[in-house]
Amino acid sequence: MDGAATNRTLGLRITPLMRRRFRNFRNNKRGFWSLWIFLILFSLSLCAEMIANDRPILVRYDGAFYCPVLIDYDETVFGGDLPTEADFRDPYLAERINAKGWMLWPPVHYSYDTINYNLPVPAPAPPSRENWLGTDDQARDVVARLIYGFRISVLFGFTLTIFSSIIGIAAGAVQGYFGGKVDLFFQRFIEIWSGMPQLYMLIILASVVEPTFWLLLSLLLLFSWMSLVGVVRAEFLRARNFDYVRAAKALGASDTVIMLKHVLPNAVVATLTFLPFILNGSITVLTSLDFLGFGLPPGSPSLGELLNQGKANLQAPWLGIAGFCVLAVMLTLLIFVGEAVRDAFDPRKAFR
Repeated sequence: MDGAATNRTLGLRITPLMRRRFRNFRNNKRGFWSLWIFLILFSLSLCAEMIANDRPILVRYDGAFYCPVLIDYDETVFGGDLPTEADFRDPYLAERINAKGWMLWPPVHYSYDTINYNLPVPAPAPPSRENWLGTDDQARDVVARLIYGFRISVLFGFTLTIFSSIIGIAAGAVQGYFGGKVDLFFQRFIEIWSGMPQLYMLIILASVVEPTFWLLLSLLLLFSWMSLVGVVRAEFLRARNFDYVRAAKALGASDTVIMLKHVLPNAVVATLTFLPFILNGSITVLTSLDFLGFGLPPGSPSLGELLNQGKANLQAPWLGIAGFCVLAVMLTLLIFVGEAVRDAFDPRKAFR
């Protein structure tokens, strides 16, 4: 297939409307570059074990290669005396390995739960050459906890946004398409459910049961799905009486087919503009619960827990400043991306 045929094939897949939306998104320079910066930061956080870890990435010992980041090794493998898990930060073991090989360490020699027992001052220790942003009140490296905390916050926000969007779109579609009593009962239920004190209920539930990642996600999902119901419901109410929907009904198409193939694409356009802001809200809720002590299990890398330590240790301002800067940059980038997505799907926006 020649180049012209390839371009024609791609032109059939990428419609002029999608091309116009992409150009509108790209013309918003602030949102376009914010997306790239956020993707780079998120990609680096996905490789957090290769950036901050208390184990070497690669070890060469006695002519053989080992990968401690991925595989656990006993101390006896490297000439140690005890059949326990190897501690590569132990000077005795490091000396034996360096005598017959070498170790390739990540840039940060600490994981999110590694305790530095060799601090020259009591914890929390100020920034130094070994701990670039200092340590928290439990002598754990702040840089490592920021990297891992950024990753878990974004992954939690993405997961909560996806599940809440699926439930919210389905509920709004059923309301708007069928209308009548279905819409009436759904609206009354949403009004009652949204009027409940969400934060207090989450705190009560989190204090009764031990919070985990998936349990906390399920508790937040009880309320977060309502954010998209109104938008999707309005789109389905508007589109259900269009001529193409009536024609599909006359041709014998089922309600499910009409909702998924004919009406839902119109609702998705309005939904996509809200997703970055919903992601922002999901991350903020998790940070708030961690700050109050009702979030992820103790010891988990958390931006909210770091902010709480900054509040409790005013003599260590690097804790609060580091957590605030990471959270502010992350939320600001997502807001800029959301504004660019909103401009891309705005039919009133034109480009030259």
